[in-house]
Amino acid sequence: MAILIDPPAWPAHGTLWSHLVSDSDYDELHAFAALLGVPRRGFDLDHYDVPASLHARAVALGAREVTAKDVVFSLRAAGLRVRGVERDAARPVRRRQYLVAEWDLLGDAVGVAGVPSGASGASGADPWRELGNSLIARWNEDHRRYHDERHLEDVLLALNHLGVRGEHIEVETLLAAWFHDAIYLGAADGADERDSAGLAVASLGALDLNPGLTQRVGDLIVASTPGVDVGDAAPPLAHLLDADLSIFASSPARYAEYTAAVREEYAHVSDVDFAAGRSRILSAYLAQPAIYRTGAASELWEARARANLELEIHGFGTGNSASIGATRTRNN
Repeated sequence: MAILIDPPAWPAHGTLWSHLVSDSDYDELHAFAALLGVPRRGFDLDHYDVPASLHARAVALGAREVTAKDVVFSLRAAGLRVRGVERDAARPVRRRQYLVAEWDLLGDAVGVAGVPSGASGASGADPWRELGNSLIARWNEDHRRYHDERHLEDVLLALNHLGVRGEHIEVETLLAAWFHDAIYLGAADGADERDSAGLAVASLGALDLNPGLTQRVGDLIVASTPGVDVGDAAPPLAHLLDADLSIFASSPARYAEYTAAVREEYAHVSDVDFAAGRSRILSAYLAQPAIYRTGAASELWEARARANLELEIHGFGTGNSASIGATRTRNN
């Protein structure tokens, strides 16, 4: 078993990048990347993209320097290689694996994973895993377009990235992330948030979690309601809000997918009304001193988010509203 890294030779985002792989096991790779300080979003199906600035540290931590050809050969030999033609099919599989693993880790953190419960049904059943499966099923409901399993993954990846940058992510923030859009019907009056909070409190309470923790999770979800003024939000809420809005700072391709998906959720709204409402919401974000509430999020995402929002608003002026997305974004 070994971790391998090739020379930084792949240009992107103003630097050069290496490929970091395991010759035997993805779990080993994820553990090493976390030790190296590479966020989980750096994982690209079968390897991590590592900036040149971390290459020497990776070697110091035990990664073996090899050629780019050696990386590909090792992945193939281990059966871990994802070929180009397989990548589209592999992405949802990797996403689900990530979500299941993160839910299991969260269960360990709250002390309930793997604890049998007679109330959960069959003897020996794992109520924590059952709850996780039910949440994933909710995030995959047919009517969802943007607020789906991919959005949940994006929020969790963003929280992980904030953690890598030194933010302490509380357990209640992670739980709130899983439940924050668990009930989603597109209601504009906060009903979705209230119902999602109620689901969280009831579901976690049934597992005998600390009542204080359970209530904090519900409070975080309610506080994430669009239009609610939370003032100077404490870190647990600030982290949740920042992660929820991290999509604003995504790559051009991902941002286009985001806007198209959310536009589908508001297909019942005319182009004219949609463009006016969306432009008003985005302009309100741009008028704020900062879109993000924490220093790490601002450093990571503020500049790109503002560029994306400005470009989207400009697109409304071209009359090309069919390509612009709308969403229940937050005006906090």
